[in-house]
Amino acid sequence: MTARNLGREEREREARERDARSSEAADEAFVGVEGVPTHEWGEGLRSQQWFGAEGKTGFMHRSWLRSEGLPDDTFRGRPVIGIANSWSELTSCNIHLRALAEHVKRGIWQAGGVPFEFPTTSAGEPIVRPTAMLLRNLMAMDLEETLRANPLDGVVLLAGCDKTTPAYLMGAASVDLPTLLITGGPMLNGKYRGTDIGSGTSVWKFTEAYRAGQIDESAVTEAEGCMARSQGHCMTMGTASTMACVSEYMGMQLPGTAAMPANDSRRATAAHLAGRRIVEMVEEDLRPSRILTREAFENGVRANAALGGSTNAVIHLLALARRVGVELTLDDFDTLVRDVPVLADLMPSGRFLMEDFEYAGGTAGFAETLGDLLHRDALTVTGASLGENYAGAEVFDREVIRPLDNPVKPVGSGIAVLRGNLAPRGAVIKQSAAATELMQHTGRALVWDSLQDYLADADDPELDVVPEDVLIVRNVGPKGYPGMPEVGNLPLPRKILASGVTDMVRISDARMSGTSYGTVVLHVVPEAAAGGPLAFVRTGDRVTLDVPNRTLHMDVPDDELERRRAEWAPRTVPGSERGWTRLYIEHVTQADEGLDLDFLQGRSGAAVGPQAF
Repeated sequence: MTARNLGREEREREARERDARSSEAADEAFVGVEGVPTHEWGEGLRSQQWFGAEGKTGFMHRSWLRSEGLPDDTFRGRPVIGIANSWSELTSCNIHLRALAEHVKRGIWQAGGVPFEFPTTSAGEPIVRPTAMLLRNLMAMDLEETLRANPLDGVVLLAGCDKTTPAYLMGAASVDLPTLLITGGPMLNGKYRGTDIGSGTSVWKFTEAYRAGQIDESAVTEAEGCMARSQGHCMTMGTASTMACVSEYMGMQLPGTAAMPANDSRRATAAHLAGRRIVEMVEEDLRPSRILTREAFENGVRANAALGGSTNAVIHLLALARRVGVELTLDDFDTLVRDVPVLADLMPSGRFLMEDFEYAGGTAGFAETLGDLLHRDALTVTGASLGENYAGAEVFDREVIRPLDNPVKPVGSGIAVLRGNLAPRGAVIKQSAAATELMQHTGRALVWDSLQDYLADADDPELDVVPEDVLIVRNVGPKGYPGMPEVGNLPLPRKILASGVTDMVRISDARMSGTSYGTVVLHVVPEAAAGGPLAFVRTGDRVTLDVPNRTLHMDVPDDELERRRAEWAPRTVPGSERGWTRLYIEHVTQADEGLDLDFLQGRSGAAVGPQAF
């Protein structure tokens, strides 16, 4: 060994000793600060593989962050908490999350942690084209890679708009650091001429009434200005409210927080408490893999049915289950809910809105109403069980949150899974939002190869259509559109609306907004673009929907279907030749598997990568 090497080793040893002395002095000063916890975290923190590293690696990691004005004790064994923020001015539902993050930071500092807020891809449901669903997996990947690559011991997720909540849960569950979700809360009730109107649900009602000539443009414009009158996500039981409530019942949110209006000051208080709690979760090593069990998913599925929740929850929970290795199938969304009534009288299945739900008792009162329909011993982010979280909660308005013996809709009104030669791997229908008289129906198929073609024909007063027909639009699935947009609740033909008819059977390989309603069959699998039988049905074929017997059938002989299959060729999807869209189309799974990318299924873990310098 050369003298140069000996000298270098001596200098490095002296530097380590100086660092140790500085660390001890900093710890003493830190302990002396009033109100700051003095907990000894030890060397087990993941972040210490960055900040506790010796030599140039630790020097780099610590030095650059000092530019943010952080004191020396920031890097001395304190838990580092990420705050993933889906705030964006293009995602109006999440516009207030930037302010909410400050309350999370207060709680983290107060509990002795060190917060770092970071942005990710965002997806604004009302704006993104062709659909925000195209970006859910990108958001999940963005979060997953950010969590794994950075010195984080835990993470708080700030989400709200439809796809941001499942995307964040998927990404965080794949890494499996201690994780706590905060959703942004629903808007206040819309107010229009003395009545309450709800986001999404009232959009469809007003626009259909306008197309039928029942109201004029001024009424639509007035309603447009009255509906979204505060910050927050949809205040109907659409997908955003569904996923917020369902994630709470699955144990990933603090109890009683999902339904609080976005502008309620208690949401800021909850964010502060979440900041405190995530530091404790790091100490307890309480990870999503301990919370997101089979029982947690069953709670989510059953709560969704009792809430009259969105069909989109089917896709999101199937994708999340595959991230964490829980066996969950499409059939579970049917079989698990046959003894569950609809108890929340909320739009689109009922009359009220999320603000009313919160004041009636909220998620806590609703959980107590469900009682043993949920697994009450399931673990949650509080460290306590679901039952312990809600013990003693009350309901103050039994019109909004109904008792078990006086439901909004009876048992068996949840999502039904249909199969048949039109949907061999399944399709879904939201029974609580459909017309009872159409649950068993046979009619002539009217088929369109694209949404655009249908919309053009739907306004034609001479269209050959009668109320008994079955409207079918295909090539609107995950590969075919791409992204499986929320267009399954097809607007009825103008001719039908003018006759006073308000519902028809509609079938597609698309999704629909959780705020939508009608006798709408969705998620037909395999989709038409993947060569499923939906690609072979033709105008004039007889189609039978039989929800009680769970079938969806076209009256076409097997040999004729095979002949049509031989003549079929896949369509070219515009914009699919490059970038994320190309990757998505090449790797997206079908609706019965959650529309995740095939190479993202499973858990990747939080292993620390090799050094960067």
